[in-house]
Amino acid sequence: MLIRRISNWTVERAKAAAPVYAMSRHSFHCRFLSSTVPSTCVVSGSAADVADVSEEDDNLVYSNPPASSTVKPVLPDMLQSGVVVYDGVCHLCHRGVKWVIGVDKYRHIKFCCLQSKAAEPYLKVSGLDREDVLRRFLFVEGPGLYHQGSTAALRVLSYLPFPYSSLSTLLIIPTPLRDAVYDYVAKRRYGWFGKAEDCLVLQEKELLERFIDREEMIDGSGF
Repeated sequence: MLIRRISNWTVERAKAAAPVYAMSRHSFHCRFLSSTVPSTCVVSGSAADVADVSEEDDNLVYSNPPASSTVKPVLPDMLQSGVVVYDGVCHLCHRGVKWVIGVDKYRHIKFCCLQSKAAEPYLKVSGLDREDVLRRFLFVEGPGLYHQGSTAALRVLSYLPFPYSSLSTLLIIPTPLRDAVYDYVAKRRYGWFGKAEDCLVLQEKELLERFIDREEMIDGSGF
């Protein structure tokens, strides 16, 4: 009898010590089994109440979101590497493009007429406008890497087969000197070599396979 009373008294003491927490519309009853066993929690509430909690969680803003293990550069998907953007109505420029296509047997270099809409994302990513490229043509070598003027010309040559690639060693000449010669010719190119009404490559459509804006030029939508 004494043992039974002690047992009942122990159970009543345990019940009194068990913590019960009441929260608005939800009751969390936690029963601690022992000091060595993890606590067991039972959540009670209606389905609508649980939905409310989910909606509230969705509205939370976390100040420190988990960082991704893979960081990819933000670049426009449409851009390609090794693209020359040039003045398509310039006879001198067209001769240069035609020559590069003829010797670039590994097809490293692609082209785009400045006058086409396809040139716009290349100008944007390089921070240039059309007037800038009319003065000095643009070579987008890769993500975050672009050149203009004499440096662009020599970088294009570096992708061509030997011996043409050896001309890129002229990069050792200071840029101001190289660009001074480039600018002198560029300012006079229309007077010396002429200017067309449309992109000159349209007169030699066999070259269009090397142009990223070929479909636009064939459709005539960009001119």
